[in-house]
Amino acid sequence: MKKTITLAALALLVACQEEAPKDFVTFSGKITNNTADSIKVVNRNYSKTIAVAKDGTFKDTLKIADGVYYFDTGDEATPLYLKNGFEIDMAVDIKEFDETVVYTGNGSQNSTYLASKTLFEETLFEEDFGSLNMAELEAKIGDMTTEMTGFIDSQKGIDPDLITNEKENLTGMMESFKSYYGEMIALRVDMPKGSPSPTFEDFENIDGSKTSLADLKGQNVYIDIWATWCAPCKAEIPALKQLEKDYHGKDIAFVSMSIDDDRSHGGSWDKAKEDWQAMVKDMELGGIQIYAPKGWKTKFVEDYRIKGIPRFILIDKDGNIVDPSAPRPSDDGIRAAIDALI
Repeated sequence: MKKTITLAALALLVACQEEAPKDFVTFSGKITNNTADSIKVVNRNYSKTIAVAKDGTFKDTLKIADGVYYFDTGDEATPLYLKNGFEIDMAVDIKEFDETVVYTGNGSQNSTYLASKTLFEETLFEEDFGSLNMAELEAKIGDMTTEMTGFIDSQKGIDPDLITNEKENLTGMMESFKSYYGEMIALRVDMPKGSPSPTFEDFENIDGSKTSLADLKGQNVYIDIWATWCAPCKAEIPALKQLEKDYHGKDIAFVSMSIDDDRSHGGSWDKAKEDWQAMVKDMELGGIQIYAPKGWKTKFVEDYRIKGIPRFILIDKDGNIVDPSAPRPSDDGIRAAIDALI
């Protein structure tokens, strides 16, 4: 009898050991139409590079603090919620990124919620808010806050910590949204169409030569303010390339001004410039590629009150402002604006 009790106790101990919570996340998946050899899982305090096989599959274990992270391919990114003990498998097609993200496995419902929220937000934020006045903007923000709150409250089976965090972040997001677009509205009041544009002088080109805005007088100018680390900026590159192609030989110059600086490149200005040079080459970027010498602190950038990117500026052939916050290349509105000038 004693031996039987001892074996039973041992079996119970082993069972308890097997059921102990894991102190890591198992993360795997498959990327269709993949071209990269690795992806990253990142947030503000964490970064892990995971190798991707030739068939697009990947798998790793991550020891993390519970929270929201980003699955980053270098060109695209999507949020996911990780908590030690989760076993998440992901599937995504690079060609239709946000629309094809699917998560399965233990804890996957939280990341599925974040993916669906990304698509939901796209429907809310597709309007040109910068064209509104302040009263219209405030009313729109109130409506969007109500819709987002309803969307969050409608979710079932989501980690309570994530829901709490989402509601706290919603307030901050809407305040930032109001500040960003409120600044655009104020900008159009303070820098109206036809007023002289701020200028830049002798900014370094990708080939080592120099360009000033004055050099382009006599041409209409479309300026893209961007950085290598900015995913929305990179998302506009295909549309910008097409825009340049369609207006090649027409009376308009396309200028891309990088504001890569030391703060986003490990404290190194040299690294910032190297990353800019590498991306221009790797992505075969056209137009006039220039580098803002002081990043965000460059006077031209500050004069245009640029606090978020990408930002596009349209200037006429006399050096006067057409639009201090012009439509993006992916927005058909930019073609109408350019056609009106040329």
